[in-house]
Amino acid sequence: MSNIWNLIGLGLCSLFIVSCDAGSNRVALGTLERDAIRLTAPVSEIVTEVLVTEGERVDRNQRILQLDDRFWQAEVSRATAAVSAASAYVTQLENGARIQEIASALAHVTQAEANAEESQKAYERTASLVQKNLLGQAELDAALAKKDTAEATLEDAREKLDLLREGTRFEQLDQARAQLEQAKQALAAVQKQASDLSIVATREGRIDSLPWKLGERVPTGAVVAVILTGKPYVRAYVPEMARSQMTIGKSFSVLVDGVDTALSGTLRHIQQDPAFSPHYALTENERSRLMYLVEVVLDDASVDLPNGIPAQLVLADQ
Repeated sequence: MSNIWNLIGLGLCSLFIVSCDAGSNRVALGTLERDAIRLTAPVSEIVTEVLVTEGERVDRNQRILQLDDRFWQAEVSRATAAVSAASAYVTQLENGARIQEIASALAHVTQAEANAEESQKAYERTASLVQKNLLGQAELDAALAKKDTAEATLEDAREKLDLLREGTRFEQLDQARAQLEQAKQALAAVQKQASDLSIVATREGRIDSLPWKLGERVPTGAVVAVILTGKPYVRAYVPEMARSQMTIGKSFSVLVDGVDTALSGTLRHIQQDPAFSPHYALTENERSRLMYLVEVVLDDASVDLPNGIPAQLVLADQ
């Protein structure tokens, strides 16, 4: 008789343990989170303006703080001047020579022709006098050199006049246009660098942290603002036994500490690897202890609760 009661007691204890295990697997423990957008400083500069406060809601493209941009504004001015100079040079080449420049070149040709004619006559007179033994060979050589120089100067003046009349070569114009485009790209680059010193919100949300104060120098790459954005979601760990029934888009009830009513959420992410590994080396009993990280987005976007609050996913239907 006593053996029977012992067996009954052992069976009740086993049932109690199984019930406790089943109850513990009906929920997955986690915390309430939001996506955190971390904005960083592109260069090391001083904070000159802080335009928002922690906890304040911001819209997309709203300015959050300003870093000192005087250096980059000077670079923008210099790049703008380079674009103006390159553009003016292209216009000059496209328009070609002015009437006054052609007239000036023509006058140089006329003057060179007169000098060449005079040098030719002087050479002829000197040659005649040399034949009469009135002058020496040195004077004849000097007259010949002057004549050759005058003829070369005339040829150069004529070539310059022809260049002005023909206009700019297309290769030279293409090169000038390429230099103008390069100057424009350089201007766009420094304008982008200057604008990046105005730290703006890349998404709407709530300012969670502003680590740097007015007047402090921020190192390159340092986080200057953290924005919590998007719908809140629960990040929780589900047991291995429930993993096979988890599918993206499935609905869950969510219990949040401090909230009287259950909230609804939708599964958006399942971590492929378990929290404990290597899973292939575990026995069946050990595998039951594996946990998988999941993220369940709350359907109600108006829920405004701080990050880190404990939350539970109800797995009763798993």
